[in-house]
Amino acid sequence: MFVQKHVLAAGSRMATPYVVVSGQQPGPVFMIVSGIHGNEPASIRAAQQLAAMFSRRELLLFRGKVVIVPLVNKKAHRRKIRGRPDLNRTFPAGRGNARATHPLSEALLQLARSHRPEWYLDLHEANGLSQKNPARVGQTLIVSPGSRATATAKRIIKQVNRTIGTPAYAFNLRQRERSGTSRMAMQRLLGARAVTVETCWSLDFRLRVDYQLQIVRAFLRSAGMLG
Repeated sequence: MFVQKHVLAAGSRMATPYVVVSGQQPGPVFMIVSGIHGNEPASIRAAQQLAAMFSRRELLLFRGKVVIVPLVNKKAHRRKIRGRPDLNRTFPAGRGNARATHPLSEALLQLARSHRPEWYLDLHEANGLSQKNPARVGQTLIVSPGSRATATAKRIIKQVNRTIGTPAYAFNLRQRERSGTSRMAMQRLLGARAVTVETCWSLDFRLRVDYQLQIVRAFLRSAGMLG
């Protein structure tokens, strides 16, 4: 296993680190992104911890490649805001060589184009528990209708929910499209199996981080990538 450290949007005020973890054998490419919204700290911490676990070899990648961008929007994170503009509305809705409308979103899109991920996981947080209110997306995995990621997402929800003792904290699947999001762009432009992971802000911070890590690792195990 080999871990390389890089910088996204290098040389600009938006520069932010990312890592590329390469396994010993060929396999699928996963891209894991967090911090597109700056006020979602548990998802950011989870991605940072995942990168650190690979760097310290506490987690071993058996095959394939994992690209981790733990904190996309550093400026919004410093200000503890979602972001102005909301980066998750600036990704291209079209196909082909469409470009994002913000330089940071475009940098992330070009990074994805260079690695061509089969899987794209976008880590987020939201208000409200989906078990209590179907209109809320806290504790959900979100995919597009007809997405090739749906079957795997359903299996992982079942796995994770078996470990959750409080029924209200269980995860649900949501199927929706939202133009301008990184998830939709990666699916439409690159053909990636794209999933948004949403934990609920009202839960304990440490618990939210654990849920995020559990879900990401479940996806990697499902692809046979972890040693």
